Amino acid sequence: MKKILLPFGNECIGDRENQAHIVEDPRIDADLQTVYDWLLSQPIEERLTIAVNDAIEYVLDGARTWRFDLDSPEVDSDERASLGTKLQYRVLAALGLSKLPPLDTHILGIPVELKGTVRKNWMIPREGQCQICLLIQVDSANERYQAFLMRTHRLWLNDGGNQDKKRTVVAEAVRSYALPVVSWTPLPHNPLKRLAPGELAVVFDMQNGIKRRLTALFGFLPDVVIPRIAIETVGANAKDVARRARQAKPDVYAEHGLVVLMGTWPSQRALAAKHGYDISKEAWIALSPKALGDDFEIALAMSRESGRK
Repeated sequence: MKKILLPFGNECIGDRENQAHIVEDPRIDADLQTVYDWLLSQPIEERLTIAVNDAIEYVLDGARTWRFDLDSPEVDSDERASLGTKLQYRVLAALGLSKLPPLDTHILGIPVELKGTVRKNWMIPREGQCQICLLIQVDSANERYQAFLMRTHRLWLNDGGNQDKKRTVVAEAVRSYALPVVSWTPLPHNPLKRLAPGELAVVFDMQNGIKRRLTALFGFLPDVVIPRIAIETVGANAKDVARRARQAKPDVYAEHGLVVLMGTWPSQRALAAKHGYDISKEAWIALSPKALGDDFEIALAMSRESGRK
């Protein structure tokens, strides 16, 4: 049965409360607006993007498990569900906040609950009812996330709870009363997801050495920025995977005609940026003659020189 969404001015009482309070319009909820203004005064999209991506990488643990897709059958449901917990601590770190009772943190002295989900709704614990909550939803299939700020009044929660007595938020309440913090925003793309099944079979063929598999990876993904985590995932559990990747550069050029540039080198970062590629944060790229144009020979010399270091 669909819950009737009650308007402002009604009394609300949480499952753990003894005294009712009046539901205020979010526009005149002073504490809610104070927290909202503080969040929007931060580089909030940049910081939440980092926090969400870090939480996903933590759960996948690609450098030990060879996993790179949160929706893969190799990631069990409990691991996927744990993303919300991992995300809490990464949001705290990204925003420079401390873990403080009675909820998850304080913003300007106001208690705030942090809730993340990979589903279509959030599970609000009893202590979070009628409190200010930062709600983050991760859509891993489409590599994006969004975030809202909302006072999760009991009147705006569904009646059916799980065994921990957590309740989901009425969808219409989110649409009507939640304040948008970050609209749907892309997450960093892992190019391993671009590989066809046959290509993945080659890149993760453990009968071949890491250098051989990384050579194949660069060949399958010309002119594509490859973040460090993707390199580490292909070479999971090996020592000094970056050295193996450097050793693969001559083979990548000999077999595919591509020049590998590394983001650890400022000159190579600058050259890649000149042609529209961001390889900061220790990313890699195998560039084609078409992408480099007249700079191909310069890039080749750079690549060879760094390969000798």
